[in-house]
Amino acid sequence: MEYTKPLAKLIEHFQKLPSIGPKSAMRLALYVIKMSENEVRNFSQALIDAKTQISYCKECFNMSCASPCEICSDPSRNRSVICVVSETKDLIAIEKTNEYHGLYHVLQGLISPIDGIGPNDIRIKELLLRINQNDIKEVILAINPSVEGEATSLYLGKLLKPFNIKITRIAFGLPLGCELEYADEMTLAKALEGRVEV
Repeated sequence: MEYTKPLAKLIEHFQKLPSIGPKSAMRLALYVIKMSENEVRNFSQALIDAKTQISYCKECFNMSCASPCEICSDPSRNRSVICVVSETKDLIAIEKTNEYHGLYHVLQGLISPIDGIGPNDIRIKELLLRINQNDIKEVILAINPSVEGEATSLYLGKLLKPFNIKITRIAFGLPLGCELEYADEMTLAKALEGRVEV
């Protein structure tokens, strides 16, 4: 179907967003068109503000408009534990649990030789520097169990061993309510590997 040019351009821009296909892009574009002009101005200003005001914390590399970020500057945080994640979205997911109260380190990517991303292209040096300069007792690797995640975790594990600190990895396995017959082999293997005593 042929859309009028401004609508087609708006749909095209929405489609550039991750996980937005043609139908979702069209629904979003039509929704924006139905918004009042004032709402659209506020929405576009929020986009501009986010783009211009958000940068990275100089300590943990979390997205923030302050450096150090809100987490690094929070005195109630356990400063002896660092949870290593690949992206800010992973940090947000962990924060939503309200179970972790330490510090973070955002790698801003994973080692992926296929994509030309090596250890020097992510924030590994900065992590080692933080551990060396602070009284860190534990590093938690909260990295996805993908091929790239496994490679990054193994690499970090080898680098962190000489520091003589506790190195842990979050458990992977079956989600609540999952039936074994529907779980894939990798998930089942991780669940068996991470089994705990009852």
